[in-house]
Amino acid sequence: MNIEVIHNDDPLIFETLVSGVREHNQSALGFESKQPLSVILRDDNQKIMGGVSGCTIYKHFLVNVLWVDKAARNQGIARKVMELAEKEAKERGCIAAQVDTLSIQAPDFYKKLGFEVKGKISGLTEDHDRYFLMKQY
Repeated sequence: MNIEVIHNDDPLIFETLVSGVREHNQSALGFESKQPLSVILRDDNQKIMGGVSGCTIYKHFLVNVLWVDKAARNQGIARKVMELAEKEAKERGCIAAQVDTLSIQAPDFYKKLGFEVKGKISGLTEDHDRYFLMKQY
């Protein structure tokens, strides 16, 4: 056997590892397909001005990213796209949502949506922490 350190992205390696995890999970939890879930806002020129993107799997909505362009902030867009995404996740049978965010990003926003902090890693940098949040439906 040979252990290697690799310093570049290799989709084949990533897919091989993910396939192994899926096989293990399916043997313990049964078959479940991951389904992408995104809700976005476009301006009149079709430019994406914000949105949320993640996936649903094993009855959970995993939020990967939420962003709103500076020009469109403070208009309730983040709340609206999250509410629509959560509605869709519930329709897919999800019982919870989870997200991680940095202290400079949106932990308070997610708390206002009903998410609870489940974990915190202090000192990500000198002044910033990382939060892990979850919301039960």
